[in-house]
Amino acid sequence: MEQPSGKAVVYQIFTRLYGNTNTTNKPWGTIEENGVGKYNDINDKALEEIRAMGVTHIWYTGVPHHAVIRDYSAYGISDDDPDVVKGRAGSPYAVKDYYNVNPDLAVDPANRLEEFRALVERTHRHGMKVIIDIVPNHVARHYKSLSNPPGVEDFGASDDPSVEYARNNNFYYIPGQPFRVPQFPEWYKPLGGDPHPLADGKFIEFPAKWTGNGSRMAQPDFNDWYETVKINYGVKPDGTKDFETLPAGFENEPAAAHYNFWQGKDVPDSWKKFRDIALYWIEFGVDGFRFDMAEMVPVEFWSFMNSSIKNARPDAFLLAEVYNPSLYRDYIRLGKMDYLYDKVELYDTLKNIIQGHGSADHIEGIQNGLADIEHHMLHFLENHDEQRIPSRDFAGNAVKGKPAMVLSSTISTSPTMVYFGQEVGEPGDGNAGFGSETRTTIFDYWGVPAHQRWMNGGKFDGGQLSAEEKELRDFYSRLLNFTIRSSALMGKYYSLHAHNRINSPGYYEKGFAFARWSSDEQLIVLVNFKDWATDEYELQLPAEVIKEWNLADGKYALTDQLYGEVKPELVVSEGAGKVKISLPPLASLILKLEK
Repeated sequence: MEQPSGKAVVYQIFTRLYGNTNTTNKPWGTIEENGVGKYNDINDKALEEIRAMGVTHIWYTGVPHHAVIRDYSAYGISDDDPDVVKGRAGSPYAVKDYYNVNPDLAVDPANRLEEFRALVERTHRHGMKVIIDIVPNHVARHYKSLSNPPGVEDFGASDDPSVEYARNNNFYYIPGQPFRVPQFPEWYKPLGGDPHPLADGKFIEFPAKWTGNGSRMAQPDFNDWYETVKINYGVKPDGTKDFETLPAGFENEPAAAHYNFWQGKDVPDSWKKFRDIALYWIEFGVDGFRFDMAEMVPVEFWSFMNSSIKNARPDAFLLAEVYNPSLYRDYIRLGKMDYLYDKVELYDTLKNIIQGHGSADHIEGIQNGLADIEHHMLHFLENHDEQRIPSRDFAGNAVKGKPAMVLSSTISTSPTMVYFGQEVGEPGDGNAGFGSETRTTIFDYWGVPAHQRWMNGGKFDGGQLSAEEKELRDFYSRLLNFTIRSSALMGKYYSLHAHNRINSPGYYEKGFAFARWSSDEQLIVLVNFKDWATDEYELQLPAEVIKEWNLADGKYALTDQLYGEVKPELVVSEGAGKVKISLPPLASLILKLEK
């Protein structure tokens, strides 16, 4: 199947959890007690239903082999130490072997790579592309690859650990000092206190390495990323760069020029190691990557890395975490990222509005401030790091997220991301072990109840969903499918918010409206964030929009594209437009002009 020409929709699957039908959910439970999803569980029926929901890309989270607390010595895999692993199933961001995949998720761990390859091929057959994680800033405290291609050394294999820094060392060191396990708080014990031969408060690492979040202490704090070690990209401990930088004006050059610039250049060893990892997975059949904590790695590396990927695969989908807005343009233009999380501006603002704290007025400034890079700012309301919408500390009710979801997915040309279970209102309840409730665990073996009701024992037909959960999933399906078909959503944008705040009685700061259009489709999008009142007002379309739409004075039909039930009328008089609107609590409309 060909990909749609409209917006992209990324569906994030936490692969360990997705196919698990076990409902035990014992805190710190073992894989035998709580179960685990397998690559094979994401079968043709599951993929058919995901595609039917309007998804174009699946991000399979937690695929590269990371540290886990399970005995795989029969397969040559070394044991991991609970003192430096978070949870029983381990963090997907403490990668232990970049050239293989998580053995927990394979029916036959010896055949794990081929089972994942089959999943990639199945996904492609259903017309969707595959994204996996690469975590360039850090690796597991005990990195040990069994699967390196010929001539590829492990990280740190040729390091000189007698010095804190050397340009081609893969790690930073604390010479002469052994690593010491963090001082755990009284309430915390690895594995919840269950006995384990390696859970002894010790981990042998000499000399100690810097921790993944940059801690330079031989004994990191419990709140540090102590399960990981920081990768050295040729940045000296004082922050100065030990590599060639990009010429002035290179932010305006295409990826091909960046690729040519780095040819023949002497770059730090870690750059080459991660480039080779990315190219390995591209050749494997993966279509793109989600790069963890990209802003903790120098932008010059990303120029080198991403231009290499684009040289091999021009349509690769490259998504990154960057949380500092002042760095957005550098990581897009110099680092050649396709997309960055729009977390600290749009997501945080929408969360405040959903919770009743914030004003929709703030959306106006965000749109204006990001106008030049709006296509590159991926929108979401949930992911594995964020609280679930229905969780008690976010909204307490999935329905409260509906207007924000409509706005988030239609306000720009950028991709939309949905986290598995979001579409059926999973609240993230339950103490899984490591970490806290309100976020579905990424550290332990667990079942996801609302999603399991959708799975219905592996039928993937929603057979156990409540009526409310079925309605919510239907809403997501209608919305996402519309976004990937709509040409207007890849076209122009005009905010109607400020104009209507000033000129339309009944239009408040808890509503938002805008117009989107292309040469063959004109839309008006309206949302009501209030859960207590209907918005009644006369929406005004200023002369600029009417002129762009080439409308003569007269009356025009409007049809809602989500449910088709509301059909208000646009009245154009003296070059300006008006529409009488009645928008119930938490309702949204996507109105299409019928000519």
